[in-house]
Amino acid sequence: MDIQDIKDYFENHSGQGVLATADAQGMVNQAVFSRPHIMEDSTAAFIMPHRLTHKNLQENLYAAYLFMESGPGYKGKRLYLTKVREEQDTELLYSLRRRTNPSEKGKQEGPRFLVFFQVDKILPLVGAGEGPVLP
Repeated sequence: MDIQDIKDYFENHSGQGVLATADAQGMVNQAVFSRPHIMEDSTAAFIMPHRLTHKNLQENLYAAYLFMESGPGYKGKRLYLTKVREEQDTELLYSLRRRTNPSEKGKQEGPRFLVFFQVDKILPLVGAGEGPVLP
């Protein structure tokens, strides 16, 4: 599956996603995230506040995103990612924003970051997909 296929996939499937990161010492964090934005330069981008996920990405560039499709069974994708850049509170970030969290309405949200990742590997939700299985 190439990056254009994954862009089409995320535009046509709904479900739940989890982004996993780790700090410099390897302490793992997982957080619920919406589908990634697949950009023209073939990067995957996520909008995030400065919380633990963003903090971890300042120390460790690697992340994994798990997406489980809505509906019966276990269908979805796993993306293995490397952070390549980020921007803060840009017009692009706010143009991509799909929704505002209703619980934050009227509150100061703080800075938002648009974090871009190179997609290193794409696997199905279940199974290793094609290629070698690690020992």
